[in-house]
Amino acid sequence: MGALLGVLLAIMITVSGCSYNGYTADVGRQRMASQSQHYSNFDATLSWDVVPSGSGMSVNGYFRNLRYLSMEDIEIWVAAVDERGKTVAKQVSFVIPNQLRENDIAPFSVKLPVEPVRGSKLRFTYMYEMSEGGNSEGPGDIGRWMQSFEAVIP
Repeated sequence: MGALLGVLLAIMITVSGCSYNGYTADVGRQRMASQSQHYSNFDATLSWDVVPSGSGMSVNGYFRNLRYLSMEDIEIWVAAVDERGKTVAKQVSFVIPNQLRENDIAPFSVKLPVEPVRGSKLRFTYMYEMSEGGNSEGPGDIGRWMQSFEAVIP
C-alpha cells in the first residue's frame, strides 16, 4: 500500500512539473507592464517594483527569456548600493521553474534588510545556463551567461 502511494505521488509530481510553461504571453506581458521599473537586453527582460517591508524592502518582479530555446538555473542577485558604490545588502532569487523556454515568464522576489531610499541604486546581476537547441549529433550552444545593470530606486 505504501509503495503504491509512493508511485502515485511520483507520477503526480512528474506530470504536474511537465505542465508548466510560464505565464501565457498576454498575462505575462500585462504583469510586467504593470510594474514601475523595467530593463531589457538581447536575452532577457526584467520588470520589478520596490516595496517597503518592515525595516527593509522587497524587490518583486518578473523575468522573461527573450533569446534562447531554453534558460536553466536562473539566478537573480539584487544588491542595495550606497552613494559610494559599496554593496550594503545582497540577496538572491532562484527562478522557478528551473527551465524557461523562449518567451516564458517567471516571477522572482528578494528581501533586502535595508530601507529603500529614493534615488539610491540597486545592482541586478542575473546568471543562467542557455541552450539554442540541438540536433541528432548533440546539444547546441550550451553555456553560462551573466549580465549586470544598475537601477535607481524611484
